[in-house]
Amino acid sequence: MKLLVKNISKHIGKKEILKDISIELESGNVYGFVGRNGSGKTMLFRALSGLMDISSGKIFLDNKELHKDMRVLENVGIVIENAGLYPELTGFDNLKMLSKLNKKIDDEQIRKTIVRVGLNPNDKRSFKKYSLGMKQRIVIAQAIMEKPDILMLDEPTNALDEEGIEQIRKIIKEERERGAIVLIASHNKEDIEVLADKVFSISNGMLKESEE
Repeated sequence: MKLLVKNISKHIGKKEILKDISIELESGNVYGFVGRNGSGKTMLFRALSGLMDISSGKIFLDNKELHKDMRVLENVGIVIENAGLYPELTGFDNLKMLSKLNKKIDDEQIRKTIVRVGLNPNDKRSFKKYSLGMKQRIVIAQAIMEKPDILMLDEPTNALDEEGIEQIRKIIKEERERGAIVLIASHNKEDIEVLADKVFSISNGMLKESEE
């Protein structure tokens, strides 16, 4: 599987937030994206997933064009800022509700995914009562639970303790081995060093491959 990005740009008003970005991403690789806050990392993920329209350029998943052959990127798992989980529901009930959209997985698979990220699927606390680390884990769980072809993780180890960081890194490596295209943006340099097969830096909406 290949995600091909050709000369995409995004304008909001008079500001150009993504500038003529071209990139080629292939299955079984982890791609790291580094840059300061506001550099365009999150906007790039939004654009590549189809959650945000682009102003120019084209995005292809194999032979299908985004916004032409498909409305959003097919079979993608995403962790991005302000994840929309329901505060009043338990972690399990949140994932069960999301699973109804695609009807790909059953309750047992949901439970196994929750265990995989280090949480208890029988925890009756609502999402709003979770610690920040628990919230991060359940957000990771919603991204990986349907075994997506493409995984986009914005700050995947945010708010996690050392044990949690190691657990999520292990999951990311497993997803790569499964054959997913994995994109991670992280301020944790060690995440990038440990996980990324190729690293890109983004600054003022412009992308270039790092020398690392």
